[in-house]
Order: sequence, then structure tokens, then C-alpha cells
Amino acid sequence: MAEHENSNDFGQQLNSDAEPLKLPDLLDRGWKIFDEVDQTNEPLGSNSIQVRVKRGISMLEEASRMAAQLDLFSRNEELQETATAELKYLLLPALLGALTMKQTSRDKRLELVQTARAYFVDFLTRCKDYNISQFELPKSANGNESADEASENKPFHGPSDLVSMAAQRRVKIERYRKKKELEARLSDVRKAVDSGKADDEVSRDFYLLNLCRWVTVCLEEVESIDQEVEILKKMDVLKQSAAEQPARAARPPMKPFILTKNSMQAQVFGAGYPSLPTMTVDDWYEQHRKRGALPDQGIPSRVTIEEDSNATDREEEEKEKKAENEDEEALLKSRNWDDWKDTHRRGYGNRHNMG
Repeated sequence: MAEHENSNDFGQQLNSDAEPLKLPDLLDRGWKIFDEVDQTNEPLGSNSIQVRVKRGISMLEEASRMAAQLDLFSRNEELQETATAELKYLLLPALLGALTMKQTSRDKRLELVQTARAYFVDFLTRCKDYNISQFELPKSANGNESADEASENKPFHGPSDLVSMAAQRRVKIERYRKKKELEARLSDVRKAVDSGKADDEVSRDFYLLNLCRWVTVCLEEVESIDQEVEILKKMDVLKQSAAEQPARAARPPMKPFILTKNSMQAQVFGAGYPSLPTMTVDDWYEQHRKRGALPDQGIPSRVTIEEDSNATDREEEEKEKKAENEDEEALLKSRNWDDWKDTHRRGYGNRHNMG
């Protein structure tokens, strides 16, 4: 709520003729908003962050219009001819592109990244004109090219392209190393600028280091945006093709079928897998209940019980007779063994090869 009120207050200040914000104030506030959004731990898609992003974009856009009216920069000028106080306004397109990339509208994502790319390329072009840093401008993006054409025109990275890929890798490594060095130098110069004791030379060095750092940042952002644009265009093509396809009619459920040559063969040899059920559990239970085969339903007939008892008695008698016969045989064998031991001494049968 407070952010919304602040946004309204800023809009009133811009539209009010009484006390309009000056160009330095607009740049400083927009730059500060970017630093706060870039370093915050809050989710980027939160309402408060998005309100601040839009407020910062409005400030920087107004500052860009004022800088264009003042005609601060010209391609015919050299970097040495530009005043130190005016160098910081070269950062306006870079800050606008960075804040535009912070917006999280999914429906307008393609439009946002293309707008941010235009800001980054504008900043890089100005830095190239003033010879602030040595780099190659990115190729212009063809907005009318379709995603399929872009994929066809994109070179295939085969074995013959390994040299160029290695060169690109070296360029990225060198760019990253240079970026870290610039950030280290900036941290030292920033202390003197923030203290208010910096002279014109230190302030000029501070803005030039910022410009060089933003050159590396913008080059990386343009490469990332080109890849994202290609993906977003392909997604749009897929969505359009999916919307143009007619809706498929609902198919009726399929009936079970038997994987055999014919139904007659399936009846004889079986289907080769568990067949479909032919009765419910209740039907099976009722069928076995009528037969008296369930333990809790009915008792077998008395005739069956008497036959089973007679068979049991006969089995017991046979077992007793067999035990008696076995006892007599065992007794006879024991007696014969005792008689043999009486007439033969121990070890009698093992003296065959003992001399």
C-alpha cells in the first residue's frame, strides 16, 4: 500500500509543474532503485518489488527524455570533450534495460526482452562511438524472422565449428575476468565518491569504470536475450499450432478381447492368461453352501462318518500287527547277534592282512 502511494506521489511530481524533479535527481533515484531491487532478498515477482521496478523505469524514462532534449551527446564528439558531470547519463539506457528485465509479466515476456535488448544495444552503440571499451557490437535481431527460420539459419555446431566455440569460450572467460577486476576497482573508488571528498578526476574515473562494467553486463544480457527470444518464439508457434488443431472426439471404452486365433480355440486351449470372472463371490459362496462343502454350513452325512470311522479302525489294527511282527524280527536278530559274539572274539574279522 505504501509502495502504491509512493508511486502515485512520484506520478504527481512528474505531472506537476510546480516542483518537477531535475535530471540528476531522476538518474540518482532510478539508479538507487535498481541497486535495491538487484540486491534484495524478496521475491522478484512480489507486488512491492514490481511497483518499485515500474517507478524506477518511469524515472529513468523521464530522465532519458530530458537528456535527449538537452542534446548532451553527439557522435562527432570525443570522450575527452564530454564533461565529467555528463558521463553518468550515458548509463540511462543500460539501467532502463536492466530494470525492464526485472519485470515478470509472462504474457508480455517476449515484448519485454526485446525492449530490454533495444536499450542494451543503444547503450553499447554509444559506448562504441565514444570508444569507451574495445568490443564488438552484437548483431541486430530480426524481429520479423520466425522461430523455424531462425532455427534453420542457425549454424550447426559440428566438429568443424570447435575452433569458433573455443574462441567464444575464451572471450567469455576474458570478459568475466575483466568484469571482476572492474568491480574490485569500483569498490575502492566508490568509497571516495560516497564520502563526498572525491575530486573531478576521481569522479570521472568512477563513471568510466561503471561504463566499462556495464559494457560487459550488457554484452552478456544480449546473448542471454537472443537465446530466450528464440525459445519464446518457438513456444508461441507451438501454442498456435495446438490452438489450430481440432479437438479430438472422445473415444468409447474398448471391450475386452481374447488374443487367440478364434473363440473356439480359446474355449479348448484357454486364453493363455486368467480368464474373465464368470460368477461373483456371492454366487460361488451360495453354490458351495448348497453342496455342504463349507465348514460353517452343514455337516457331512452319517454314512460318510461311519465309513470314515471303520477305515480308521482298520488302519489302527494294521499298525498294531505290523509293530508286533517287527518286534519279533528284531528280537530274533538280537539273539543271533549275541550267539555270534559268544563264539567269535572282538576283532576276529579284521585280521585278513595282518600276518
